Amino acid sequence: MSEPQRREFIFKMPDLGEGTVEAEIVRWHTKPGDAVSEDQPIVEVMTDKAAVEVPAPVSGVVLSITGAPGDKVAVGAPLIVFALGAVDGRAPDGSVPGGHATGSSAPDAKAVQDDAAVSPRVPAGAGTNARVMASPANRRRAREAGIDLTTVAGTGPRGRILQHDIISAAQPAAVPSTASPAARALSAETTEIKIIGVRRLIAERMSEAKRTIPHFTYVEEVDVTELEALRRHLNGALPAEVPALTYLPLVVAALVRTLAAFPQCNVLHDAARGVLVRHAAVHVGIATQTGDGLKVPVVRHAESLSLWQLGAEIRRVTEAARSNRARREELMGSTITVTSLGKLGGVASTPVINAPEVSIIGINKAAERPVIRDGAVAVRRIMNISSSFDHRFVDGYDAAEMIQALKGFLENPATIFIPKVDS
Repeated sequence: MSEPQRREFIFKMPDLGEGTVEAEIVRWHTKPGDAVSEDQPIVEVMTDKAAVEVPAPVSGVVLSITGAPGDKVAVGAPLIVFALGAVDGRAPDGSVPGGHATGSSAPDAKAVQDDAAVSPRVPAGAGTNARVMASPANRRRAREAGIDLTTVAGTGPRGRILQHDIISAAQPAAVPSTASPAARALSAETTEIKIIGVRRLIAERMSEAKRTIPHFTYVEEVDVTELEALRRHLNGALPAEVPALTYLPLVVAALVRTLAAFPQCNVLHDAARGVLVRHAAVHVGIATQTGDGLKVPVVRHAESLSLWQLGAEIRRVTEAARSNRARREELMGSTITVTSLGKLGGVASTPVINAPEVSIIGINKAAERPVIRDGAVAVRRIMNISSSFDHRFVDGYDAAEMIQALKGFLENPATIFIPKVDS
Protein backbone atom coordinates (compact mmCIF):
# COMPACT_ATOMS: atom_id res chain seq x y z
CA MET A 1 0.00 0.00 0.00
CA SER A 2 1.53 3.33 -1.01
CA GLU A 3 2.14 6.01 1.60
CA PRO A 4 -0.22 9.04 1.48
CA GLN A 5 1.23 12.06 -0.29
CA ARG A 6 2.50 14.69 2.13
CA ARG A 7 0.89 18.11 1.69
CA GLU A 8 3.31 20.99 2.15
CA PHE A 9 2.65 24.70 2.56
CA ILE A 10 5.40 27.19 1.72
CA PHE A 11 4.87 30.42 3.64
CA LYS A 12 6.70 33.35 2.08
CA MET A 13 7.94 36.53 3.75
CA PRO A 14 4.82 38.75 3.73
CA ASP A 15 4.69 42.30 2.45
CA LEU A 16 4.82 44.38 5.63
CA GLY A 17 3.85 47.61 3.89
CA GLU A 18 5.51 51.02 3.44
CA GLY A 19 7.63 49.80 0.53
CA THR A 20 9.38 47.10 2.57
CA VAL A 21 11.47 44.85 0.31
CA GLU A 22 13.08 42.69 2.99
CA ALA A 23 12.95 42.01 6.72
CA GLU A 24 15.57 40.90 9.22
CA ILE A 25 15.06 37.78 11.31
CA VAL A 26 15.20 38.81 14.97
CA ARG A 27 14.22 35.54 16.65
CA TRP A 28 12.42 32.32 15.79
CA HIS A 29 9.65 31.08 18.08
CA THR A 30 9.64 27.64 16.48
CA LYS A 31 12.00 25.13 14.87
CA PRO A 32 11.81 22.18 12.45
CA GLY A 33 9.79 19.34 13.96
CA ASP A 34 7.54 21.62 16.04
CA ALA A 35 3.77 21.39 15.66
CA VAL A 36 2.20 24.86 15.50
CA SER A 37 -1.35 26.14 15.45
CA GLU A 38 -2.77 28.77 13.14
CA ASP A 39 -2.14 32.31 14.48
CA GLN A 40 0.61 31.09 16.83
CA PRO A 41 3.63 33.48 16.66
CA ILE A 42 6.37 31.80 14.64
CA VAL A 43 8.98 34.51 14.08
CA GLU A 44 9.79 38.11 14.97
CA VAL A 45 11.16 40.18 12.11
CA MET A 46 12.49 43.72 11.87
CA THR A 47 11.84 46.17 9.07
CA ASP A 48 13.44 49.60 8.78
CA LYS A 49 10.51 50.95 10.82
CA ALA A 50 9.42 48.45 13.47
CA ALA A 51 9.57 44.94 14.89
CA VAL A 52 6.69 42.69 13.82
CA GLU A 53 5.62 39.30 15.16
CA VAL A 54 4.47 37.07 12.29
CA PRO A 55 1.85 34.40 13.10
CA ALA A 56 1.48 30.98 11.51
CA PRO A 57 -0.97 31.13 8.57
CA VAL A 58 -1.91 27.45 8.99
CA SER A 59 -1.70 24.61 11.49
CA GLY A 60 0.98 22.02 10.79
CA VAL A 61 4.44 20.66 11.51
CA VAL A 62 7.43 22.85 10.72
CA LEU A 63 9.60 21.15 8.10
CA SER A 64 12.19 23.92 7.52
CA ILE A 65 12.88 27.57 8.23
CA THR A 66 14.86 30.17 6.31
CA GLY A 67 17.44 32.40 7.97
CA ALA A 68 19.09 32.75 11.36
CA PRO A 69 18.77 35.81 13.64
CA GLY A 70 20.45 38.70 11.86
CA ASP A 71 19.79 37.34 8.36
CA LYS A 72 17.58 39.30 5.95
CA VAL A 73 14.87 37.62 3.89
CA ALA A 74 13.34 39.29 0.84
CA VAL A 75 9.59 39.84 0.63
CA GLY A 76 8.13 36.93 -1.34
CA ALA A 77 11.02 34.57 -0.57
CA PRO A 78 10.25 31.26 1.22
CA LEU A 79 10.30 31.78 4.98
CA ILE A 80 8.99 28.56 6.49
CA VAL A 81 7.65 25.25 5.15
CA PHE A 82 4.82 23.38 6.92
CA ALA A 83 3.51 19.87 6.61
CA LEU A 84 -0.22 20.52 6.68
CA GLY A 85 -2.77 19.08 9.03
CA ALA A 86 -0.45 18.23 11.91
CA VAL A 87 -2.28 17.30 15.10
CA ASP A 88 -0.56 16.80 18.46
CA GLY A 89 2.86 16.89 16.78
CA ARG A 90 1.97 14.38 14.03
CA ALA A 91 2.50 15.07 10.35
CA PRO A 92 -0.33 14.58 7.84
CA ASP A 93 0.82 11.03 7.04
CA GLY A 94 0.39 10.09 10.67
CA SER A 95 4.08 10.14 11.54
CA VAL A 96 5.76 11.98 14.34
CA PRO A 97 8.83 13.90 13.12
CA GLY A 98 11.69 11.50 13.72
CA GLY A 99 9.24 8.69 14.72
CA HIS A 100 6.83 6.16 13.14
CA ALA A 101 3.49 6.47 11.37
CA THR A 102 0.33 6.10 13.40
CA GLY A 103 -2.12 5.72 10.55
CA SER A 104 -3.94 9.07 10.82
CA SER A 105 -4.75 10.95 7.63
CA ALA A 106 -4.41 14.59 6.63
CA PRO A 107 -7.36 16.96 6.15
CA ASP A 108 -8.17 18.29 2.70
CA ALA A 109 -6.04 21.38 1.97
CA LYS A 110 -7.01 22.13 -1.63
CA ALA A 111 -7.98 25.68 -0.73
CA VAL A 112 -4.50 26.46 0.57
CA GLN A 113 -2.24 28.24 -1.93
CA ASP A 114 1.54 27.79 -1.60
CA ASP A 115 2.26 31.38 -2.48
CA ALA A 116 -0.17 32.91 0.03
CA ALA A 117 1.16 35.76 2.16
CA VAL A 118 -0.64 36.43 5.42
CA SER A 119 -0.62 39.92 6.90
CA PRO A 120 1.07 39.82 10.31
CA ARG A 121 -1.00 40.48 13.39
CA VAL A 122 -0.25 40.15 17.07
CA PRO A 123 -1.96 37.09 18.53
CA ALA A 124 -3.47 37.10 21.98
CA GLY A 125 -1.52 33.98 22.92
CA ALA A 126 -2.10 30.27 22.76
CA GLY A 127 -2.62 27.42 25.17
CA THR A 128 -2.51 27.90 28.91
CA ASN A 129 -0.88 31.32 28.74
CA ALA A 130 -3.88 32.79 26.89
CA ARG A 131 -5.90 32.85 30.12
CA VAL A 132 -3.67 35.38 31.84
CA MET A 133 -3.30 39.10 31.19
CA ALA A 134 0.05 39.87 29.55
CA SER A 135 1.25 41.73 26.47
CA PRO A 136 2.55 39.78 23.45
CA ALA A 137 6.10 40.92 24.26
CA ASN A 138 5.84 39.59 27.82
CA ARG A 139 4.32 36.32 26.59
CA ARG A 140 7.33 35.98 24.32
CA ARG A 141 9.73 36.67 27.20
CA ALA A 142 7.97 34.02 29.26
CA ARG A 143 8.22 31.46 26.46
CA GLU A 144 11.93 32.15 25.99
CA ALA A 145 12.55 31.81 29.74
CA GLY A 146 10.47 28.62 29.98
CA ILE A 147 8.02 30.25 32.42
CA ASP A 148 4.37 29.19 32.74
CA LEU A 149 2.50 32.50 33.02
CA THR A 150 -0.23 30.87 35.13
CA THR A 151 2.37 30.56 37.92
CA VAL A 152 3.32 34.26 37.81
CA ALA A 153 1.60 36.81 40.06
CA GLY A 154 0.99 39.96 38.03
CA THR A 155 1.56 43.33 39.73
CA GLY A 156 -0.10 45.42 37.02
CA PRO A 157 -3.70 46.67 36.86
CA ARG A 158 -6.20 43.82 37.41
CA GLY A 159 -3.35 41.37 37.82
CA ARG A 160 -1.71 42.12 34.46
CA ILE A 161 1.73 40.54 34.21
CA LEU A 162 4.45 43.13 33.62
CA GLN A 163 8.04 42.72 32.43
CA HIS A 164 9.55 42.91 35.92
CA ASP A 165 7.17 40.13 37.08
CA ILE A 166 8.69 37.81 34.48
CA ILE A 167 12.23 38.91 35.36
CA SER A 168 11.53 38.18 39.04
CA ALA A 169 10.05 34.77 38.21
CA ALA A 170 13.10 33.88 36.12
CA GLN A 171 15.62 34.74 38.85
CA PRO A 172 16.50 32.05 41.41
CA ALA A 173 16.28 32.94 45.07
CA ALA A 174 19.45 34.70 46.19
CA VAL A 175 21.75 32.61 48.31
CA PRO A 176 24.30 34.49 50.42
CA SER A 177 27.83 33.66 49.41
CA THR A 178 30.10 32.34 52.13
CA ALA A 179 33.25 32.41 50.03
CA SER A 180 35.81 35.09 50.69
CA PRO A 181 36.71 37.36 47.76
CA ALA A 182 40.12 35.70 47.48
CA ALA A 183 38.53 32.25 47.22
CA ARG A 184 36.24 33.08 44.32
CA ALA A 185 37.29 31.83 40.92
CA LEU A 186 38.34 34.42 38.36
CA SER A 187 36.62 34.20 34.98
CA ALA A 188 38.00 35.08 31.57
CA GLU A 189 34.71 34.24 29.87
CA THR A 190 33.48 36.54 27.10
CA THR A 191 30.11 36.66 25.39
CA GLU A 192 29.51 37.73 21.80
CA ILE A 193 26.18 39.47 21.17
CA LYS A 194 25.07 39.75 17.57
CA ILE A 195 23.81 43.22 16.67
CA ILE A 196 20.36 42.57 15.24
CA GLY A 197 16.81 43.88 15.30
CA VAL A 198 16.04 47.18 16.99
CA ARG A 199 19.59 47.50 18.31
CA ARG A 200 20.99 47.24 14.76
CA LEU A 201 18.48 49.80 13.51
CA ILE A 202 19.37 52.19 16.36
CA ALA A 203 23.08 51.80 15.63
CA GLU A 204 22.61 52.52 11.94
CA ARG A 205 20.41 55.57 12.50
CA MET A 206 22.61 57.07 15.22
CA SER A 207 25.72 56.58 13.11
CA GLU A 208 24.07 58.15 10.08
CA ALA A 209 22.77 61.11 12.10
CA LYS A 210 26.15 61.87 13.68
CA ARG A 211 27.99 61.35 10.38
CA THR A 212 25.79 63.61 8.26
CA ILE A 213 24.32 66.18 10.67
CA PRO A 214 26.50 68.92 12.21
CA HIS A 215 24.94 69.02 15.68
CA PHE A 216 24.66 72.25 17.65
CA THR A 217 23.75 71.62 21.30
CA TYR A 218 22.41 74.35 23.56
CA VAL A 219 21.87 73.88 27.31
CA GLU A 220 19.76 76.24 29.42
CA GLU A 221 18.70 76.26 33.05
CA VAL A 222 14.95 76.57 33.68
CA ASP A 223 13.25 77.43 36.98
CA VAL A 224 10.25 75.07 37.07
CA THR A 225 9.12 75.91 40.60
CA GLU A 226 5.84 77.39 39.35
CA LEU A 227 5.40 74.58 36.84
CA GLU A 228 5.75 72.05 39.66
CA ALA A 229 3.21 73.97 41.75
CA LEU A 230 0.74 73.91 38.85
CA ARG A 231 1.36 70.20 38.25
CA ARG A 232 0.73 69.37 41.92
CA HIS A 233 -2.41 71.51 41.96
CA LEU A 234 -3.83 69.81 38.87
CA ASN A 235 -2.98 66.34 40.16
CA GLY A 236 -4.59 67.10 43.50
CA ALA A 237 -7.97 67.53 41.81
CA LEU A 238 -7.79 64.26 39.85
CA PRO A 239 -9.94 61.22 40.67
CA ALA A 240 -7.91 58.36 42.15
CA GLU A 241 -8.20 56.22 39.01
CA VAL A 242 -6.79 58.91 36.67
CA PRO A 243 -2.99 58.78 36.16
CA ALA A 244 -1.08 61.75 37.53
CA LEU A 245 0.20 64.44 35.21
CA THR A 246 3.97 64.38 34.59
CA TYR A 247 6.22 67.15 33.28
CA LEU A 248 6.16 65.73 29.76
CA PRO A 249 2.69 66.89 28.60
CA LEU A 250 3.37 70.32 30.08
CA VAL A 251 6.67 70.53 28.19
CA VAL A 252 4.99 69.39 24.96
CA ALA A 253 2.20 71.96 25.42
CA ALA A 254 4.83 74.69 25.92
CA LEU A 255 6.79 73.42 22.90
CA VAL A 256 3.71 73.66 20.68
CA ARG A 257 3.27 77.32 21.67
CA THR A 258 6.98 77.97 21.09
CA LEU A 259 7.09 76.42 17.61
CA ALA A 260 4.33 78.76 16.44
CA ALA A 261 6.98 81.50 16.54
CA PHE A 262 9.87 79.28 15.41
CA PRO A 263 8.51 77.17 12.53
CA GLN A 264 12.06 76.65 11.19
CA CYS A 265 12.60 74.19 14.05
CA ASN A 266 9.54 72.09 13.09
CA VAL A 267 11.06 70.94 9.82
CA LEU A 268 12.07 67.74 8.02
CA HIS A 269 15.10 67.63 5.73
CA ASP A 270 14.40 65.76 2.50
CA ALA A 271 18.00 65.10 1.45
CA ALA A 272 17.01 63.23 -1.70
CA ARG A 273 15.16 66.26 -3.10
CA GLY A 274 17.31 68.92 -1.44
CA VAL A 275 14.39 70.65 0.29
CA LEU A 276 13.21 71.47 3.80
CA VAL A 277 9.59 70.50 4.50
CA ARG A 278 8.12 72.90 7.04
CA HIS A 279 5.09 71.54 8.89
CA ALA A 280 2.15 73.51 10.26
CA ALA A 281 1.16 70.47 12.35
CA VAL A 282 3.31 69.45 15.31
CA HIS A 283 3.86 65.69 15.40
CA VAL A 284 5.94 65.09 18.53
CA GLY A 285 8.14 62.02 18.79
CA ILE A 286 8.52 60.75 22.36
CA ALA A 287 11.86 58.96 22.80
CA THR A 288 10.95 55.81 24.77
CA GLN A 289 13.23 53.20 26.28
CA THR A 290 11.87 49.67 25.77
CA GLY A 291 13.07 46.16 26.41
CA ASP A 292 14.12 46.01 22.75
CA GLY A 293 15.91 49.37 22.71
CA LEU A 294 15.01 52.99 22.01
CA LYS A 295 11.80 53.64 20.06
CA VAL A 296 10.14 56.93 19.14
CA PRO A 297 6.33 56.67 19.08
CA VAL A 298 4.55 59.76 17.79
CA VAL A 299 1.88 62.02 19.28
CA ARG A 300 0.20 63.40 16.18
CA HIS A 301 -1.25 66.90 15.93
CA ALA A 302 -0.12 67.87 19.40
CA GLU A 303 -1.21 71.41 18.57
CA SER A 304 -4.86 70.25 18.58
CA LEU A 305 -4.79 68.46 21.95
CA SER A 306 -5.62 69.74 25.42
CA LEU A 307 -3.19 69.18 28.29
CA TRP A 308 -5.16 66.14 29.48
CA GLN A 309 -5.39 64.75 25.97
CA LEU A 310 -1.62 65.18 25.57
CA GLY A 311 -1.03 63.28 28.82
CA ALA A 312 -3.32 60.44 27.76
CA GLU A 313 -1.87 60.18 24.25
CA ILE A 314 1.73 60.21 25.50
CA ARG A 315 0.87 57.37 27.90
CA ARG A 316 -0.89 55.42 25.16
CA VAL A 317 1.83 55.57 22.51
CA THR A 318 4.73 54.98 24.92
CA GLU A 319 3.01 51.96 26.49
CA ALA A 320 2.28 50.59 23.02
CA ALA A 321 5.96 50.96 22.15
CA ARG A 322 7.13 49.28 25.36
CA SER A 323 4.76 46.34 24.94
CA ASN A 324 5.62 45.96 21.23
CA ARG A 325 2.01 46.78 20.24
CA ALA A 326 2.75 50.04 18.42
CA ARG A 327 1.60 50.07 14.82
CA ARG A 328 4.09 51.02 12.11
CA GLU A 329 2.39 54.36 11.53
CA GLU A 330 2.71 55.18 15.25
CA LEU A 331 6.50 54.88 15.03
CA MET A 332 7.05 57.26 12.11
CA GLY A 333 6.19 60.75 10.90
CA SER A 334 7.39 62.90 13.82
CA THR A 335 8.45 66.48 13.04
CA ILE A 336 10.33 67.13 16.31
CA THR A 337 11.36 64.82 19.14
CA VAL A 338 11.36 65.21 22.91
CA THR A 339 13.70 62.98 24.91
CA SER A 340 13.79 62.60 28.69
CA LEU A 341 15.42 60.16 31.07
CA GLY A 342 13.23 61.28 33.97
CA LYS A 343 15.02 60.99 37.31
CA LEU A 344 18.09 59.66 35.48
CA GLY A 345 18.19 62.78 33.32
CA GLY A 346 21.40 64.15 34.82
CA VAL A 347 22.54 67.75 34.69
CA ALA A 348 23.08 67.99 30.94
CA SER A 349 23.10 65.77 27.85
CA THR A 350 23.85 65.94 24.12
CA PRO A 351 20.82 64.36 22.41
CA VAL A 352 21.24 63.01 18.88
CA ILE A 353 18.83 64.39 16.28
CA ASN A 354 16.18 61.97 15.04
CA ALA A 355 16.73 62.42 11.29
CA PRO A 356 15.19 63.70 9.08
CA GLU A 357 14.13 66.14 11.79
CA VAL A 358 16.31 69.19 12.51
CA SER A 359 15.59 69.64 16.25
CA ILE A 360 15.43 67.53 19.39
CA ILE A 361 14.48 68.80 22.86
CA GLY A 362 16.21 67.05 25.78
CA ILE A 363 14.75 67.23 29.27
CA ASN A 364 17.07 66.73 32.25
CA LYS A 365 16.01 65.92 35.79
CA ALA A 366 14.38 68.56 37.99
CA ALA A 367 15.86 69.08 41.44
CA GLU A 368 15.85 71.71 44.17
CA ARG A 369 18.90 73.98 44.11
CA PRO A 370 19.96 77.15 45.91
CA VAL A 371 19.70 80.19 43.64
CA ILE A 372 19.98 83.95 44.05
CA ARG A 373 16.65 85.77 43.73
CA ASP A 374 16.33 89.49 44.47
CA GLY A 375 19.70 89.46 46.23
CA ALA A 376 18.88 86.57 48.56
CA VAL A 377 19.48 82.84 48.48
CA ALA A 378 16.31 80.87 47.74
CA VAL A 379 15.56 77.21 47.15
CA ARG A 380 14.07 76.72 43.68
CA ARG A 381 13.26 73.71 41.54
CA ILE A 382 15.60 73.78 38.55
CA MET A 383 15.54 71.69 35.38
CA ASN A 384 18.03 71.95 32.53
CA ILE A 385 17.01 71.70 28.88
CA SER A 386 19.68 70.20 26.59
CA SER A 387 18.67 70.45 22.97
CA SER A 388 20.38 69.78 19.65
CA PHE A 389 19.80 71.36 16.25
CA ASP A 390 20.93 70.69 12.69
CA HIS A 391 23.36 73.59 12.27
CA ARG A 392 22.98 73.48 8.49
CA PHE A 393 19.42 74.74 8.74
CA VAL A 394 19.02 76.23 12.24
CA ASP A 395 21.41 79.03 13.14
CA GLY A 396 22.83 79.15 16.65
CA TYR A 397 21.08 82.43 17.41
CA ASP A 398 17.70 81.08 16.32
CA ALA A 399 18.21 77.90 18.37
CA ALA A 400 19.09 79.90 21.49
CA GLU A 401 16.16 82.25 20.94
CA MET A 402 13.80 79.29 20.55
CA ILE A 403 14.95 77.69 23.82
CA GLN A 404 14.67 81.02 25.63
CA ALA A 405 11.07 81.29 24.43
CA LEU A 406 10.38 77.74 25.63
CA LYS A 407 11.97 78.67 28.96
CA GLY A 408 9.62 81.64 29.24
CA PHE A 409 6.55 79.43 28.90
CA LEU A 410 7.85 76.86 31.40
CA GLU A 411 8.82 79.45 34.01
CA ASN A 412 5.46 81.20 33.63
CA PRO A 413 3.17 78.21 32.98
CA ALA A 414 -0.06 80.19 32.94
CA THR A 415 1.08 81.71 29.63
CA ILE A 416 1.03 78.25 28.01
CA PHE A 417 -2.77 78.38 28.10
CA ILE A 418 -3.30 82.06 27.26
CA PRO A 419 -3.98 82.79 23.57
CA LYS A 420 -1.46 84.98 21.82
CA VAL A 421 -2.44 88.65 21.73
CA ASP A 422 -2.79 89.86 18.14
CA SER A 423 -0.64 92.89 17.42
